[in-house]
Amino acid sequence: MRKTPLAAGTLAVALATTACGTPGEAAGGDGEGPIKAGIVYSATGPLATYGEQYRQGFEAGLDHATGGSLEIDGRPVEVTYMDDAGEPSNAVSATRELIGDGHQIIAGSTASGIAVQVAPLAEQNDVLFISGSAATDAITGINGHTFRSGRQTYQDILTASTFMDDPDGSDVVVLAQQNAFGQDNVDAVTEVLGDRGANVDSVLAPPDTTDLTPFAEQVNRADADLVFVAWAGETASAMWQALDQQGILDSTEVVTGLDIKPSYPIFGAAGDRISFLSHYFDGAADTDEALAMKERVEAEGGVVDLFTPDGFTAAQMAVHAAGAGDQTADRIDALSGWTFDGVKGELHIRAEDHALIQPMYQVELVGEGDGAHPELVAEVPAADVEPSVTE
Repeated sequence: MRKTPLAAGTLAVALATTACGTPGEAAGGDGEGPIKAGIVYSATGPLATYGEQYRQGFEAGLDHATGGSLEIDGRPVEVTYMDDAGEPSNAVSATRELIGDGHQIIAGSTASGIAVQVAPLAEQNDVLFISGSAATDAITGINGHTFRSGRQTYQDILTASTFMDDPDGSDVVVLAQQNAFGQDNVDAVTEVLGDRGANVDSVLAPPDTTDLTPFAEQVNRADADLVFVAWAGETASAMWQALDQQGILDSTEVVTGLDIKPSYPIFGAAGDRISFLSHYFDGAADTDEALAMKERVEAEGGVVDLFTPDGFTAAQMAVHAAGAGDQTADRIDALSGWTFDGVKGELHIRAEDHALIQPMYQVELVGEGDGAHPELVAEVPAADVEPSVTE
């Protein structure tokens, strides 16, 4: 059974007192009845495109991980999707409602600011939380009930550092949005490159700003050796146009994460002047899981993109955890230290803090306009981009 998404405005504010099952025990906790998973993600809002990729990936992963049965040990998997519209308050309300209705596995969290609000609820209510595309490093090690199915900012920065010979003495500027995702990137660049002798500064723009020229001017005045751009959402096109107008792409080494497919044309002729790191792009891997994901997503009319693997991996994790039994403690134990074959290859959930250890990619963007497409330069081994253990 698949329940349809509910509008964010319909979500209950308080945790229901008549929950189906006790804390740490799924509905049907006697080993019978459906296994209920709640997906709280951005179906609407500024990151809705990312959320849709995650949803498509999750459904493909669930199909793959259950061998097409949508059952675990003979019990149907019931998935309820709820829209947070990119608002933490909506996500908190949705999560509480789902827990009150007996959902003991919660997944999703497209935005970093939302993930850090949902994670404490998982611990308080003794449920499993698998964060989605949210990249904030704060999720890793936040509590024992929280895992992640995507990459984290630290892994992005370690991948970016592979483009530099020696950061010592260099000037680095981080251009980012003034939100949790942006600040995480500033902190990670400061830690990774600052510890290697780089002088790190930042230029932060409000996420809803459409006039980005003043911020590009600040970057230009900084006269940095390297500009690291961390950007998400619909204003990316305006941001890149502003940088190009300031001549930054011609005068400075610019490194950024490769965004979703619709963003490729915005680089125009500038694409070959940017060094791209990538979490994933369509065709980055040819694993069995990658091929299964692509086949299922395209069969449903979707397109594989940056965050599709995050949903696929979340489904793999949810199925593996649920197969360990109805108790949350058993599910946590099943995931902690688990090594498995994922879309990107071998993935490992570090037992100490639940970081997801995974390879990353160096990419170049070839062509212009509608013909622009990524080509793999190198796969960066997981061991080379493994974040420090969170104490």
